[in-house]
Amino acid sequence: MVPGGWEWLIIIAVLLLLFGAKRLPDMARSIGQSARVFKGEMKGLKSDEEAGKAGKADEQASGQTDKADDAPAALPPVADAPQGAQGATNGTRTTPPSSGAK
Repeated sequence: MVPGGWEWLIIIAVLLLLFGAKRLPDMARSIGQSARVFKGEMKGLKSDEEAGKAGKADEQASGQTDKADDAPAALPPVADAPQGAQGATNGTRTTPPSSGAK
């Protein structure tokens, strides 16, 4: 259901009250720029995908597929965390608090 004339008028009035007349054109401009960037990125992804499909079809037709490219890369080994750093990530103390009594 698309809003009619009165609904749009109410929506615009609420936006004016929330953001003010000075900020609305800037917000609309930034939304338009974001939409253009998104559209350009989507076109780039489609062209990359089409180029990738064409490249794979050429490789398969010529029979020169490299199996090493298809295998996922190995992950580097994970270093062990130091003893004292274990509780530091969740906000707990690793050393007991010092007592104030003498």
